[in-house]
Amino acid sequence: MVLVYFLLFLFSIVFLFPLCWMFLTSVKELGAIYLVPPQWIPKVFQWENYMKIFRDYPLGTYLSNSVEYTIISTFGIVLSSSLVAFGFARIRARGKDPLFALVLATMMLPYQVTMIPQYLLFRKLGWVDSYLPLVIPAFTGSAFIIFLLRQFYIGLSKDLDEAVSIDGGGYFTIFFRIIIPLSLPAMATAGIMEFMYRWNDLLGPLIYLNTTNKFPLALGLANFTSSYGATQWNILMTAAVVSVIPPLLLFFTAQKYFIQGIVVHASKD
Repeated sequence: MVLVYFLLFLFSIVFLFPLCWMFLTSVKELGAIYLVPPQWIPKVFQWENYMKIFRDYPLGTYLSNSVEYTIISTFGIVLSSSLVAFGFARIRARGKDPLFALVLATMMLPYQVTMIPQYLLFRKLGWVDSYLPLVIPAFTGSAFIIFLLRQFYIGLSKDLDEAVSIDGGGYFTIFFRIIIPLSLPAMATAGIMEFMYRWNDLLGPLIYLNTTNKFPLALGLANFTSSYGATQWNILMTAAVVSVIPPLLLFFTAQKYFIQGIVVHASKD
């Protein structure tokens, strides 16, 4: 047991080291970053760097754009994918299995293959330089999330569906009254995965967004050097530290509800 905890401690150091280095760099003066040998802990902590990124740079705008884009997209993906997964898992229909195989086959296509046709389509619609090409497709579902939720729905007892049907309830009643309450752990997992993907999404905004004030956080950080000349690494690391705070807060908060959902589901079984 002692060996296990020791190994966990070593691995945690390996994973936490980049975060610690990023935080320590964010509170340094610019000149202290280039010292040889490197100064790991600064003599003076420059906490005003965190005020500077909001006062002198549009980090607040980037952060607001990322929050709005990520929340809307995550909600759209989870809602639409859960409905499609429910249909594949609980509704009897001809051709359902080949259609599900076709949905899974779309996962084999890399984004680079569909990137140009999608761009041409959205340009024809006049959606370029807006969040519509990034948000609207989210409400059409995700093949991986559909697969994940379908597998979970299949494991739920169909006796509950029959009980609702006997009482006169339809498929939407079954979905909203039975499936969703029992599938909160799976939906939380899907939501966390999609949130992380959207929050760190760089390629999509890079293709469709041209106006600086519309940039999300990932694209704003990538554009930091070209927009403000020579890279101020301490300011860049400060912005990077701010960018990782929302995902960390979401993870620790959602982890609590995720575990509670599993315990409740297990106790019902």
